[in-house]
Amino acid sequence: MIEKTVKIGETEVKFRSSASVPRLYRIKFGRDIFKDLSRLEKSYKEKGGEDSSVMEIEDLEIFENVAYIMAFHADPSIPKTIDEWLEQFEMFSIYEILPEILELWGSNLITDVESKKNLIRAVGK
Repeated sequence: MIEKTVKIGETEVKFRSSASVPRLYRIKFGRDIFKDLSRLEKSYKEKGGEDSSVMEIEDLEIFENVAYIMAFHADPSIPKTIDEWLEQFEMFSIYEILPEILELWGSNLITDVESKKNLIRAVGK
């Protein structure tokens, strides 16, 4: 489990990534977070990380959903809907926050891969 605090405007928001995030995401949105984050990362890289006005609406929705789930995972006391959660923030650039979310997710995947490698070594002994 990895946590990171990110400043969105004047508000500090804690995000958490762990093995339960894909399940929480699937339960809440009925979607596969691996596919969604892959699409989002591809879109972000294609746009050069510069202008959120050129992002597809679906990509923005994926970003909001992933950010919300990771924030909710870190702090279950946040509002129960994305709309209510987003209301607490002033306007912000997705390109300031998205790299932080992608980095947090990537760090968690690396941790999971290392854990599996260590398990295989231990079982193989």
